[in-house]
Amino acid sequence: MGTVLDEIVAGVREDLARRQAEVSETDLRAVLADVAPPRDPMPHFRGPGSSVISEVKRKSPSKGALADIPDPAALAAEYAAGGAAAISVLTEQRRFNGTLDDLRAVRAAVDVPVLRKDFIVTEYQLLEARAAGADLALLIVASLPGDQLDRLHDAARELGLTVLVEVHDEHETERAVELGAELIGVNARNLKTLAVDPDTFGRLAPMVPDDRVLVAESGISGPADVQRYVDEGACVVLVGEALVKDGAPREAVAAMTGLRQQQGLQQGSTR
Repeated sequence: MGTVLDEIVAGVREDLARRQAEVSETDLRAVLADVAPPRDPMPHFRGPGSSVISEVKRKSPSKGALADIPDPAALAAEYAAGGAAAISVLTEQRRFNGTLDDLRAVRAAVDVPVLRKDFIVTEYQLLEARAAGADLALLIVASLPGDQLDRLHDAARELGLTVLVEVHDEHETERAVELGAELIGVNARNLKTLAVDPDTFGRLAPMVPDDRVLVAESGISGPADVQRYVDEGACVVLVGEALVKDGAPREAVAAMTGLRQQQGLQQGSTR
């Protein structure tokens, strides 16, 4: 019996095959000529204080339905008004009830960088992301064995995408560092079991060189959690559930933005 991640990726591949039958890679590449150049999130991510990637997320495999989001663009606009450094849009349909149309709507509504959050296993999905206006793409180390991670990382960079490389354990962190990933996300949720371990970030962060940018993912419910991760070396936090369930997303984002790492400030560096 496969893991939860295996089951999700199997479904992603089935849905992908249908989209590929409808829109060719050649057609996608033709669309790229009319897409605005990608926005670079890294200056904001490397700046002082905590940066927030705010997520448009209707449901999840672990929690089920989270929020009814009839207008992703309106939610994204609230996030941006609250100071979000980037907007993450779930585009996986079966487990997260998201689509690329959500990403297109968000892209049209905000000027901040937009991340395609999905289980990307082929270059076609990277082309889809860029054609829909994404500036960043997620690559999950656990779902990309062998040289798939390297090939997709290179392909994403060639398209101008900033790549968020997601890790869950020591081995995956080593792979991300060796890859040269500039933006490394540590997910406290084990995608094979869906269990959350809030100590994961603090355990893996010391393995990442200081010239990389660390993102803390999962299990972040408010400013206190953000401050903990900032103190452990995070420059960026990715927050979904806590924001979509909050009745005031703009204020919730603002409360998590700009938190500082005192140790880093004293050393003249914020990592």
